[in-house]
Amino acid sequence: MTGTSADSGPPGDAPCPHCGKPAALCVCAQVTPIDNAVFVLILQHPQEQDRTLGTARLTALSLRNAALKVGLSWPNLGKILGRPADPRRWAVLYLGSVKAAEALPGRAVVAINRKGEAERDQDAALAAIEGVILLDGTWSQAKALWWRNPWMLKCRRVVLNPERPSRYGAVRREPRGDALSTIEAAAMLLAALERRPDIEATLTETFERMLARYRASGLTPPRPVSRRRTRRRPAAGTASARRRG
Repeated sequence: MTGTSADSGPPGDAPCPHCGKPAALCVCAQVTPIDNAVFVLILQHPQEQDRTLGTARLTALSLRNAALKVGLSWPNLGKILGRPADPRRWAVLYLGSVKAAEALPGRAVVAINRKGEAERDQDAALAAIEGVILLDGTWSQAKALWWRNPWMLKCRRVVLNPERPSRYGAVRREPRGDALSTIEAAAMLLAALERRPDIEATLTETFERMLARYRASGLTPPRPVSRRRTRRRPAAGTASARRRG
């Protein structure tokens, strides 16, 4: 790779203590946290390296009811949150069956069962969700998080059915057209679960603002890597990332 590293930023450009991004990319001053009812828990693999283009920390900063935890494994959901929590009322953004989401083209979020099939009563399944879990890292990192945390098997599972590809575009190539960044995944989930399109609009605006600053910064795009997909793979768990980020 030639030019400035996308992870380190320009020389002397200290990262923001809040979002972790170089000053040239920081949009924290323009972020007003959203009062979301459905809690968003982002579990980030400790080797996640895309500090510049990643959106996990920015997502957590943009939501009042959200938390970002870095690690490989936790004994249970309550231990992560520091309070009692019923995993049956939580959902993991899962890489499930493509057919499960495509069978319901009008739905942005689809609840699936253990077999990867769409739940029969979608409204009831989604209405019961009080929190969502996003796994942040490359595909292999997200897979590791899934297998190291067997308590996730007690959670519900949802997949996304985006109408358009990630806004990353050529800035960061995703492994498939339906892979999204963590902030895009959170936006879709909350907008659908809370029936609040304003949440998706606000988070999308924040993401696009960050991307605009990145494009204007002159930083070198990171090398393509195999990234986590925000939805649909037969074996394991989510975000996102896809995605990673």
